[in-house]
Amino acid sequence: MSMTIDYTSLHTATFYLMYACLALAIFVCVERLIYYVQTQKHARELEGAVTGHAGELHLLPRELTERDSLPAQALRTMMADIPNTRSPEDLQHLSSAVFLSTKSRLQKNLWVLDTIVTAAPLLGLLGTILGIIETFTTLAEHGISDPKGVSAGIGTALLATAMGITVALIGLVFLNHFHDRVDRISEHLKVLLLRSAIRREAA
Repeated sequence: MSMTIDYTSLHTATFYLMYACLALAIFVCVERLIYYVQTQKHARELEGAVTGHAGELHLLPRELTERDSLPAQALRTMMADIPNTRSPEDLQHLSSAVFLSTKSRLQKNLWVLDTIVTAAPLLGLLGTILGIIETFTTLAEHGISDPKGVSAGIGTALLATAMGITVALIGLVFLNHFHDRVDRISEHLKVLLLRSAIRREAA
C-alpha cells in the first residue's frame, strides 16, 4: 500500500507557520517595547527620588512608590523587608535577592523571540525544500510542458527561505535591542535598591 504525500499542503502550511511566527514576534515586540519604556522611566524617577530624599523611605511620594510598576514593586519589597535586617551584609543580601527576582521578570517573553529567530529560517528552508520537491514531482508526472510554470514554482519555493530569513532578522534586531534595554533597566534597579538600603541604614 503506497502512501501519497501532499507536498502542496505541506508547503502551504510552512507559510502559515511563518505568518504565525511573524504575528507573534510583532505582538511580543510591541508589548515588550511599551513595557520597557515605562519601566525605565519609572526606575529613573524612583532612583532620583531616593537619591534626593534625606528622610525615611516611607516619606517618599506615594504617587511614585504605589505605582503598579516593577521598580515600585521592588522598592516596596525592600521597604517591607529592611526592618528584618540586622547588619549591612543583610541589607546587601536583601538588595541582591530583590534585584535577581526583578531581573528575571524583565526577561519575560524574550525566549519567544529567541525561539522565533532560531526557528524561522529553518521553517523557510523546509518550505523551500517542500516546494522544490513539489515542482520536481510535477515535472516527473507531466514533463516540461510549461517552463514558465516550473520557474514560478521554484520561485515560490525560494520565497519561503527569503521570508524565513526576514522574520528572523526582524526578531533578531528587536531581541538585541531588548537585551540592551534589560541591561539599562537592571542598572537603574541596582542603583535604586542599593541607595534605598543606604538611606535606610543611615536613617
